[in-house]
Amino acid sequence: MKLWLDADATPRDVKEICLRASNRLALETLLVANQRLLIPPGYVHVSVVRVDGGPDVADRYIAEHANSGDVAVTADIPLAALLVPKGVVVLDPRGDEYSAESIGERLSVRNFMESLRGAGIETGGHAAYGPREKQAFANALDRALTRSRGRR
Repeated sequence: MKLWLDADATPRDVKEICLRASNRLALETLLVANQRLLIPPGYVHVSVVRVDGGPDVADRYIAEHANSGDVAVTADIPLAALLVPKGVVVLDPRGDEYSAESIGERLSVRNFMESLRGAGIETGGHAAYGPREKQAFANALDRALTRSRGRR
């Protein structure tokens, strides 16, 4: 089992939670980004995969390399839509898990909102990322990793 992070857009707090989980569980963790990332010293199970710049390059890399039983963290719904059918457990940075039952609806809503924004309509966004969201993510990650480790 591996832990994958779509690291270009993952909040710093989420990265820190994932790094600590990687250390605690001796879990291979890959941060995929199109920019240079530094890993703090001491995280021996964490590596960075730097991909070329461009739209969705990191997403394609994760989609091609993640396997059933892995866990991925991304806010990118199209990436989640590629991973969920492969049996990858996918969490967003707020701790919501994408499932086979929900991913189609989430993708439709995302596409609809994108079309509204493309038409110049202000659609707003998420509320600020705070302690409650951070705790929800940490709890969801623990549950997902426990489930995935139990399947192996």
